Amino acid sequence: MRRAVRQPRAIDMKKKVLVVGGHGAVGRANIEYLTGFADIEILALSRRPAAYPARAQFLSADLTDAHSVRNALAGHSDITHVIFAALHEQAGALVSGWTESDHVRVNLAMLNNLLDCVETVAPSAFRHLALMHGGKAYGVHLGPPPRVPSRERDPRTMPPNFYFDQEDALRERQRGKAWTYTIFRPPAVCGFSVGTPMNTLLVVGLFAAVSRELGLPLRFPGAVGHLKDLCDAELLAKAVHWAGDSDAAANETFNISNGDVFLWEQIFPRIAKVFGMESDFPHPMPLGRVMADKAPVWDRIVAKHRLEPYSYTQLVASWEYADFTFRHRQTPYESVLSTIKARQAGFHDCVDTEDMFVRQLTELQRRKILPP
Repeated sequence: MRRAVRQPRAIDMKKKVLVVGGHGAVGRANIEYLTGFADIEILALSRRPAAYPARAQFLSADLTDAHSVRNALAGHSDITHVIFAALHEQAGALVSGWTESDHVRVNLAMLNNLLDCVETVAPSAFRHLALMHGGKAYGVHLGPPPRVPSRERDPRTMPPNFYFDQEDALRERQRGKAWTYTIFRPPAVCGFSVGTPMNTLLVVGLFAAVSRELGLPLRFPGAVGHLKDLCDAELLAKAVHWAGDSDAAANETFNISNGDVFLWEQIFPRIAKVFGMESDFPHPMPLGRVMADKAPVWDRIVAKHRLEPYSYTQLVASWEYADFTFRHRQTPYESVLSTIKARQAGFHDCVDTEDMFVRQLTELQRRKILPP
C-alpha cells in the first residue's frame, strides 16, 4: 500500500473533526468519545437536524447534493480530520439493496461530494479521512466468506459492492496528496442510535423487552451453531482516533472487532438476566414477520415504564436486518474477522462481547430508552 509523506506539524496543532453521519451508531459513538478531549473541536454533519445533546456543532446537509454540502461546510477552513460514517440504504429493500447498482452510485456520490468540498474548503488543514466499511467487503451478504477468518489482504468478492468503488476512488484521489486515509472494516457495530436501519443492540433490546411483556422467556430466534464477532461502537471510535495521527495507519485498511467470537444462543441467557427474565431453548423464527405487529406492545412498555417516547420504528427501523444477522433460514456459517493487522500496527484495545451487551443494555435502561 502506498504511504503518503506527512507534512511536519506542531504537536499542539488543534484538531477539528468532522463526523459525517452524526446520527448513526458509529457517528454518535465517535462524537461522544471525542467529547472527552477538550482540545478537539467537533462538527457533526447529517441530513437530519440535531436530535441529541452533544459537545458538537451540528450541520445539516444532503450528501447527494454537492451544493448542500458546500453550504454546510462554508467557513470551516480548519477541518483537520473527517470521519465518514454516512450510508445510503435502498428504501424498502435493505438486504436485497446491497447488490443493486443504484446502491453503489449513491454511496460513491456521497463520498465524492464530501471530499470535493473538504479539499476545497480546507486544503491546508485537512490531514486524515477515516472511512467506515464492514464485513460486506468479504462477501458475507452473499453467503459464507471464502476464508475464515477474513483478512484485509483477501481478494475481492463479486461486485456490485460500493465499498470497492469507494476504495478505488479514494486511492486515486489521494495520490500525491498530503492527507491520508484509513479504511475500517468492523463487523456489525453495537451502539445506540435512532432511526438507523441496522442496529443490532436495539434489535436485541426490543426483542427481549417485547418477549418479557408478552410473558415469554427470551429465546434466540435465529440459526444456531455459527461463530460471530461484533464491534463495540466505542472501541471503533478509539481505533479511529488512533488512526488519525498514526503513520502506521496511513492509507491502510483494518478490520476492527471486539477481539473475541461467540455463539448467539450462548449469549442470549446473559442478555435475559439484564431484563430479569427467563431464557429458554432457541426457537428460529422470522422476526421480519413476527415483530411487524408489535408496535402496540412497545407503546404499552413505554407508557408502563415512562420511557423516552421513541417509537417502535425509530428504534428498530428494519427487522429484515435482524433476520440477516441472526442467519434465519440460512445454513449456519462462520463470519469472523482477523484483527492481527491492526494489532501489529499498534491498536491493541479489545472488548468482551458479553460484557459489552450487559454494559450497553444497562446504560439504555438507565437512560430510560429500554425498560428496567
